[in-house]
Amino acid sequence: MNLHLLDTNLIVLAAVAILIVAVLAWVYARKRRNTTAVLRKKFGPEYDRAVLVHGAGRKAESKLEDREKRVEKLNIRDLDPLEHERFSKRWESVQSRFVDSPKGAVTEADDLVASLMKARGYPVSDFEQRAADISVDHPRMVENYRSAHEIALRVGKNEATTEELRTAMIHYRSLFEELVQVPVSVERKEVA
Repeated sequence: MNLHLLDTNLIVLAAVAILIVAVLAWVYARKRRNTTAVLRKKFGPEYDRAVLVHGAGRKAESKLEDREKRVEKLNIRDLDPLEHERFSKRWESVQSRFVDSPKGAVTEADDLVASLMKARGYPVSDFEQRAADISVDHPRMVENYRSAHEIALRVGKNEATTEELRTAMIHYRSLFEELVQVPVSVERKEVA
């Protein structure tokens, strides 16, 4: 009878261990699905790009999470109204030159966006790092930024068509407009 009780206890103990492992596996899988959904929603097309570059699953997600941690450590700041005005006037000037000098305007737009990013607190020495940093707060803009920058690089080789130059300016303008925004402060009035 004692042997039978020992066998029963071992079977119960094994069943409990299997149940614990199953619950932990379920919790882990659910957390991964949730992490994937959150990152996919936050990064949009940039999530898919990370999967193409780094491979599906945890490796790509780890790279995106690393980007978030890196950008959290940066001292990203909003522009003050004077900086906003100065950058806006520079953009208008660059944009107005596009008709007479599309290649020069695209090159200037690339430089202006980099200057604006630097003023906001983004490190700008390496383009790929700059694009990765921008993807954290502006994920819908980064692919267009990459495209515009690639066109700007081709300007120096005389390989960009006028239509590509126009597209680059449109992409630069959308990113510029997003980066140059001055936050609207909301005043709360207490109800007496």
